[in-house]
Amino acid sequence: MAFPNHRLAAFFLAVVAAVTSSAVAAWNVKLEIDNDIPLIHTLRPLLSSAAGHQSRRRNYGGVPCDSWRFAVETNTIRGWATIPASCEEYVGNYMLGGHYRRDSRVVVDEAIAYAEKLKAAGNGKEVWVFDVDETTLSNLPYYAEHGFGAEPYDRAAFGAYVEEASAPALRETKRLYDKLKEMGIKPVILTGRREDKREATAKNLAAVGYTGYHKLLLKPQDAKVHSVEFKSGERKKLEDAAYVIVGNIGDQWTDLLGEPEGARTFKLPDPMYYVA
Repeated sequence: MAFPNHRLAAFFLAVVAAVTSSAVAAWNVKLEIDNDIPLIHTLRPLLSSAAGHQSRRRNYGGVPCDSWRFAVETNTIRGWATIPASCEEYVGNYMLGGHYRRDSRVVVDEAIAYAEKLKAAGNGKEVWVFDVDETTLSNLPYYAEHGFGAEPYDRAAFGAYVEEASAPALRETKRLYDKLKEMGIKPVILTGRREDKREATAKNLAAVGYTGYHKLLLKPQDAKVHSVEFKSGERKKLEDAAYVIVGNIGDQWTDLLGEPEGARTFKLPDPMYYVA
């Protein structure tokens, strides 16, 4: 028996409302699981398993986006300026959909397990080096408005964002940071940000709970030095001052390469940009 047109329309609208309500509820749950940060991107990448599957199938030069990300994280694909345009939705799903948080949790769990086995000398000379961007602080509020790295890097725009000192903490890194302080291991913050961003960086770190660190080291304002050379040089200064670098964590390979690296290094995920 056919429904009258008005009844059919009412039935259809009721179904749509129910599905939409469920989708919104699922979206909110996934965001809460992800990073405990507010909705920061109006694009709202589709986070259902079906959408994630479709996104992974998109490719870069014939390579699926998830394989591209794997090659990036293993430092196989190097020197790229932006993420592939075809992978913007994939990276957005990864960063906001819970996968990024889970990968970060695995890294930090390993770091904490390693730290708990350390036998500290008890002389206050053990330090752990932390990067800033995408390590202690998350710039997702900025990159979500700039294609998750699909847009070319804009130094002025990002600098203005840094001056806001509003970046949230990476929750997993904060967990490691707090654990190390409890153990008497001194955090050292080592960032490629320039000296003119010292005040904003210190303010942002304090605002999200990164307090009590031993040093905050930034790149000299006019220094023309490769990131590996700068960061390894700062670590060498620490060792020359009789500090023992028991750990080193960052999101870029330039945070970790170059002697002295530290007794153990930990690489956090970051498919949004590449620092040469």
